[in-house]
Amino acid sequence: MTLYSINTGNFKLDGGAMFGVVPKSIWQKLNTPDENNMCTWAMRCLLIEDEGRLILVDNGIGNKQDAKFFGHYFLHGDDTLDKSLAAQGFQRSDITDVFLTHLHFDHCGGSIERQGDKLVPAFQNATYWSNAAHWQWAVQPNDREKASFLKENILPIQESGQLKFVETPDSSDGKLASTSFTNNMDVRFVSGHTEKMMLPQLRYKGRTIVYMADLLPSSGHIPIPYVMAYDTRPLTTLGEKKSFLQEAAANDYVLFFEHDHQRECCELVQTEKGIRMGREFSLVEL
Repeated sequence: MTLYSINTGNFKLDGGAMFGVVPKSIWQKLNTPDENNMCTWAMRCLLIEDEGRLILVDNGIGNKQDAKFFGHYFLHGDDTLDKSLAAQGFQRSDITDVFLTHLHFDHCGGSIERQGDKLVPAFQNATYWSNAAHWQWAVQPNDREKASFLKENILPIQESGQLKFVETPDSSDGKLASTSFTNNMDVRFVSGHTEKMMLPQLRYKGRTIVYMADLLPSSGHIPIPYVMAYDTRPLTTLGEKKSFLQEAAANDYVLFFEHDHQRECCELVQTEKGIRMGREFSLVEL
C-alpha cells in the first residue's frame, strides 16, 4: 500500500461556527481569523494505492458552482485536485474508487463536473462509495443541513450508475460500528456530525492511520468540548470523540486531518488536561 496526500485548495469558514461553544479568545490561538472572523481550512484528500486499486477519499469543493457560491467560501491557495494528482503521477481517469466520507459540499463537490449543460461524474472510471443510511439522509435533507447537501453534487452520481453502498453494520454494544472495505482498510461510522459519516482506518507501515473527516476536522478540535456548531448531534459527537481518542491514544494511532491547513498528521499523548496532540508530521515522514 502507498498513501498520498492530495490537497485540493483552501477555503474559509466562520471560526465561531467551527469551534462551537469555545470562546473566540481561546480558539483564535488555534486558527487565526481574518477581520471577518473567517479562518482558513484545508480540503485535504487521501489517495490510497493498494491491491490494484486507486482509492480517492473525498474530493474537495469542485469548481462547477457559480461565483456567488464561491464568494461565500473564499477559495485560495495554489492547490487543485488535478494538480495534486498530477504531482503524484496520476490523473482522474486512473481513479478506481471514490470513497465519500459524507456528502457535504466541501467533501464531495469534486465528484461531479459540468460538460456543457450536463452534470457528469468527474471520475469516469470509478465506483463511488457512500452508504444507504447517509445517502437517504442527504437526498431528503433536514432544514439544518440542506445548504450543505447540494443536489447537483449528489443525484448525478446515482444517475450515472456508478454508485455503490458500503454495508452499514449495527452496533448495539455502544462501540463505534465498523466494517471492512479492503484487506487493509476498515470503515468506522459516526453520526454526531451527520448521519453515518464514514472514517477510513488503514493499516500502513505497521501503524493504524485514521482519516478524521469531520469528527476531528483539525488538530485544534482534539479537546473533547471543541465541537463544531455544524454538528447535528453535538452530544453524540462528544461521546464519539471521547471513545475514539481513548482508543487512538492507547493504540498509538496516527490521525490524518482533512481540514487542518497547518498539520497533516499527528499522534496523541495523555496529559493532565486530557488527551492532546503529540508529535505532528506530514504523511511522507511516516
